Amino acid sequence: MDKMWSGRFSKGAAKLLDEFNASIMFDRKLYAEDIEGSIAHATMLQKQGILTKEELESIKKGLKQVKEEIESGKFEWKISDEDLHMAIEKRLTQLIGDAGKKLHTARSRNDQVATDFRRYVLKANKNIIDGIYELMDAVLQVAQKHTTTLLPGMTHLQHAQPINFAYHLGAYLAMFKRDVERFESSFERNNVSPLGCAALAGTPHDIDREETAKLLGFSSVSINCLDTVSDRDFALEILFNISTMMMHISRLAEELILWSSYEFKFIELSDEYSTGSSIMPQKKNPDVPELLRGKTGRVYGALVGLLTVMKGLPLAYNKDTQEDKEGVFDAVETAYISLEILKETIATMRVNEENMLKACKKGHLSATDLADYLVEKCGIPFREAHFITGEAVAKAEELGIDLSDIDYKYLKEIDSRIGEDVLPYLSIENSMNARCSQGGTSTKTTQEQLAYFKRFIETKKGV
Repeated sequence: MDKMWSGRFSKGAAKLLDEFNASIMFDRKLYAEDIEGSIAHATMLQKQGILTKEELESIKKGLKQVKEEIESGKFEWKISDEDLHMAIEKRLTQLIGDAGKKLHTARSRNDQVATDFRRYVLKANKNIIDGIYELMDAVLQVAQKHTTTLLPGMTHLQHAQPINFAYHLGAYLAMFKRDVERFESSFERNNVSPLGCAALAGTPHDIDREETAKLLGFSSVSINCLDTVSDRDFALEILFNISTMMMHISRLAEELILWSSYEFKFIELSDEYSTGSSIMPQKKNPDVPELLRGKTGRVYGALVGLLTVMKGLPLAYNKDTQEDKEGVFDAVETAYISLEILKETIATMRVNEENMLKACKKGHLSATDLADYLVEKCGIPFREAHFITGEAVAKAEELGIDLSDIDYKYLKEIDSRIGEDVLPYLSIENSMNARCSQGGTSTKTTQEQLAYFKRFIETKKGV
């Protein structure tokens, strides 16, 4: 019977219970956070007179050796130790004796794991923010080259109005900017220290929670210990933020898949980020965006899983919350690689401007401009203008041409009020540039938007 908590028990734990109960094979990922937290806790205990200077130095030296053993692969992780906290404390005590047993004074595994896990999430939060900035920069670099590249803007996946490719990419820059802001907000809200809450009700020992918070880089301490030890809102928030970010990534991935198909041929993905078929030698498959689309469901599952774990838990700590980590670890790693590979895929893809322009000649994208002309220049009510434009589109269909290429004589036959000054209104390029209202697609307003995103990246990247 070698459990640190086994004093009250007359029988040892069953092997099956050890296997079922243990988290050590996944929570050992938090070893650095755990050791850093223990050093901060011991430093505070010495400052408060609970540990001697000699005991503190012994603990610090022992923990340093434990960390070296873990990182060199010499540390032995045992299922019977349950979790990394017990494993590290056990090894520390083997190395330094009774001083190691004093480390757990005025704390519980409840506040210890809450501290470790929160610090992991906060670090991941910052790393993901950095990754989003890198992705935004890659998208911006492509967009800046294509503020005059015409592209059919769509609704219902049907050709609607002409836009430029940079404007389309700018929509994703706006999404990713919101993602950054969500992660930043979560970081500020959750940067509070749980350490010192002990099991659920605080501790009678004279501790200084503000000191350990400062040593660990927290901005403040939590307010209510009962809430703190069972709180996993910070984990839910990062899962929600990753899920929303991956939803945005998935939308872009879907468009990359469509655009790289033979039906569109708007882009060609680099050979470095494409795969082939085992049977069809002509194939070039968009596996990267397809996997990004698929991994979005994976992180959604982690979010829903943890929400379900937490939904009925009474206060305070319950063993159910051991199920909080694996989904978060997986979602964080998925976020890291997804941001990195999408950045490279965007940076290395080739844009087929000619095919985008050809697509703009299908679907009569300047139809709305003709209706606007009838209203502005001829004084025709919009509903009547809408009907006349429909007739013009039908005529173009009959002739087998796009409305932008229709001869003036046909428009005159449809309605005598139409003058020759209508022709510039039917130009695809003019149509795109006419939409110069704030946030619109004209080259000028698109350039203004890209300048805004460039400033955002330059002023906040790395902050």
